[in-house]
Amino acid sequence: MTATPIRIGIVTVSDRASQGVYQDKGGPAIRAVLARVVASPWEAVARVIPDDLDGVAATLAALADAAGCGLIVTTGGTGPAPRDVTPEATERVCQKMMPGFGELMRKVSLEVVPTAILSRQTAGIRGSCLIVNLPGKPSAIEDCLMAVFPAIPYCLDLIGAGRIDTDPEVCRAFRPGS
Repeated sequence: MTATPIRIGIVTVSDRASQGVYQDKGGPAIRAVLARVVASPWEAVARVIPDDLDGVAATLAALADAAGCGLIVTTGGTGPAPRDVTPEATERVCQKMMPGFGELMRKVSLEVVPTAILSRQTAGIRGSCLIVNLPGKPSAIEDCLMAVFPAIPYCLDLIGAGRIDTDPEVCRAFRPGS
């Protein structure tokens, strides 16, 4: 019996990328990390959207509810600039916030750049979907996603999302008793 692929939303939040002013590099960076880490079947549901609070919130809700994503990973919109609203949109649509994700991502990023304290990455749960906000820079995306990914499969188990198994050579997921 083949496992049902988990749907993973990959959302780039960027005015300029959504307008075609420059190429989206964040979404492909997320997809590349997931391709290396996730060993079980999965399906990407990608979106490139502008920095707009209502639009980001609506996209996250639609991916979690209508598209059936068990995991949504965003990139962009986590800084202090006026149009950076991804964390606010995530908080708006989630029933539970998971601040440990942002804390760990900032810790890892601070080892690379002192301006990591300006980033407002967070994570939250909407129904049976985990939403994780990453920074916009591709190298920071990899650093942050690799730091938090060991906890993601067990979190998905706990909230009733689809199962994700990892390639233990790349990322060893932690599940109690395993």
